Amino acid sequence: MADREPNEHLARLHRETGWTLRQLVQRVNRTGTERGTPTKYQQPSAHQWLSGHMPKESTRPLVLEALSRKLGRPITHAEAGFPPPVDESRDTGTVDALIDLGSADMLPGRRSVIGAGLFSVALAIPGWPDVIGRMESVQSGATMRIGMPEVDLVTEMTDQLNDIYNKRGGRTSRPMAAAFLANTAAPYLRADASEEVRKAMMTAAAFLCYITGWMAVDEGLHGLAQRYYTKALELAGASSDYLTYCHVLRGMSVQAADLGHSAPATRLANAAAAAAPMTGPLMRAFMAGQQAHSYALSGDRAAALRSIGEAERAMDAAGSGKTQLGGYTLATLAYHTAQVRYSLGDVAGSVDSLEVHFQLRAPTDSRVTELRFRSMLAERQLELGHLELACSTWGQVLEEHPGIQSGAVDGFVAHINRRLQPYRSNPAAREVCERALLSTRR
Repeated sequence: MADREPNEHLARLHRETGWTLRQLVQRVNRTGTERGTPTKYQQPSAHQWLSGHMPKESTRPLVLEALSRKLGRPITHAEAGFPPPVDESRDTGTVDALIDLGSADMLPGRRSVIGAGLFSVALAIPGWPDVIGRMESVQSGATMRIGMPEVDLVTEMTDQLNDIYNKRGGRTSRPMAAAFLANTAAPYLRADASEEVRKAMMTAAAFLCYITGWMAVDEGLHGLAQRYYTKALELAGASSDYLTYCHVLRGMSVQAADLGHSAPATRLANAAAAAAPMTGPLMRAFMAGQQAHSYALSGDRAAALRSIGEAERAMDAAGSGKTQLGGYTLATLAYHTAQVRYSLGDVAGSVDSLEVHFQLRAPTDSRVTELRFRSMLAERQLELGHLELACSTWGQVLEEHPGIQSGAVDGFVAHINRRLQPYRSNPAAREVCERALLSTRR
């Protein structure tokens, strides 16, 4: 049998990272855990890959993503010496792809398969010049004709689905959103309509895709969320709706920031903010707050403080009251201030800002984000050594947790026992640990 040829492509990339073989497999394992498919590769596996043994097909995307994150650029299968994936280059139109995506997502048997997608820091984001007018060739050839009532239906249903998510979480709302997207909204995009109605329907469908992606993020299905977000960008561009396009980019920055990927978070936040100066103070605040969080994550203190100051001034210019954009209020600004402070090392200041956030929240605000942010508050209170206060805050989370179907909230609750383990001799800590254990078993 002929000797196996070393994979010089992969070896070149490995040298470029500066990693040891052990560090390579550690990053691959970490990426697999993030995807929800943990791997336990050790140093000999990396040696075999470089020697020409091909990683399993399911492992190759993990290797490519780990390399992309380290090197700061997309790494393709070919560049790493891997064969192309089986489903590569299936070129379907936006509408076909939406129907395929939504149909798979609404079926319980397929949901775990498409949910296994990996968050990619090197995701190719379609630029505005690439997506504007992209669907001009979509013509129905069908007898169905739609008007503004159908656009209103999609908009109203999206609002309803978003309300369900805010009250109950993504596990409850996303299958319904996927079904509505595949069965109703996407087919409308092929229907006969006036130009005004066509563009309005594409905008409505774009926001539905965005909300569905947001729900996928809540469940920790980050690769799936990116697919929804990308379709939302394509639809927003096709309808020449630059504000929705920027709104989606900002949401993608939030996702990247929450995962700790500072470079793509900053890149996406800056791209989203590009149109903000011409759209009024509220939009500027909406964008600048996310820029501040992203800059702080990357350690750029000056830019973070400059951006959070811009958000504060823009909110002052917009006026208080009930004015908001995309849920951005003074409470959200306080949350962004908390994240900036925490990322820059000011834990006490972060706790203060989170407490301001809860003072400013409206009763109608999302229960899902409330429990997520209270969980953050408890963790940071404990970090300051305020054990009793942290236990009280976690107690509020556990009181509400049974009514929420949210992967993000579940993750916070699952970590309570580990964080309180050193304090189990304290009666309050022991009680919270026992309640958390029961809550995770429900």
